[in-house]
Amino acid sequence: MSNPFDLTGRAALVTGSSRGLGRAIAEGLARAGARVILNGVNEMRLEEAASQMLEAGHDVLTSQFDVTDEAAVIKAFEGFDASGIAIDILVNNAGMQFRKPMVDLATADWQRVIDTNLTSAFVIGREAARRMIPRGRGKVINIGSLTSDLARATVAPYTVAKGGIKMLTKAMAAEWGEHGVQANAIGPGYMVTDMNEALISNPQFDSWVKARTPARRWGKPEELAGTAVYLASSAADYVNGQIIYVDGGMISVL
Repeated sequence: MSNPFDLTGRAALVTGSSRGLGRAIAEGLARAGARVILNGVNEMRLEEAASQMLEAGHDVLTSQFDVTDEAAVIKAFEGFDASGIAIDILVNNAGMQFRKPMVDLATADWQRVIDTNLTSAFVIGREAARRMIPRGRGKVINIGSLTSDLARATVAPYTVAKGGIKMLTKAMAAEWGEHGVQANAIGPGYMVTDMNEALISNPQFDSWVKARTPARRWGKPEELAGTAVYLASSAADYVNGQIIYVDGGMISVL
């Protein structure tokens, strides 16, 4: 019996993958045999990540574009087409955080978070699906959050965007499932990333996370890789419209 988790011969685009969760997911997909296309806006950081992965023996390319720039997204996919690269796996990981009480929140900051975390996943997902559907296969993995289901003060636009990711995933499944394209999401818990550095270094918040999480610790970015490989593989061909929480059990307990 062949290995259902083998991604050899498949190309995976991971947005926001020069560091953090995206980098860990990209490395996991590469270890499973996929050709990985790293994405980001910082060219130096992107090339450094690609170089390190190439040195590790992985098949890696880069595609520099801003996920909130629709014209740039379309141009990137046209470039893939011209190069004969068929995106089999899309991971919509690019995102940002902005903390401020709603009563003090400027509309422009609200929109920036929504565009980065939610609208970009729609636009990139649409461009990927336009190519996956004629081929009759494809995997879309959207990165959600604990806030896809639960709210927390001072992060309203992020919460709304990640709640939207959950429903965007279901909408993708509803429309694209009959064409052999599966769309699912991963909901990370509190992870050790640059985005969370201020929270990790806050003793009170650090203690709250550890007390609130059954695992009694923060998650590691590489702990998302297995779930990503599963959802990207043929092992998950009948899994569609789901969000899998990788959170040490936090969302399951009071």
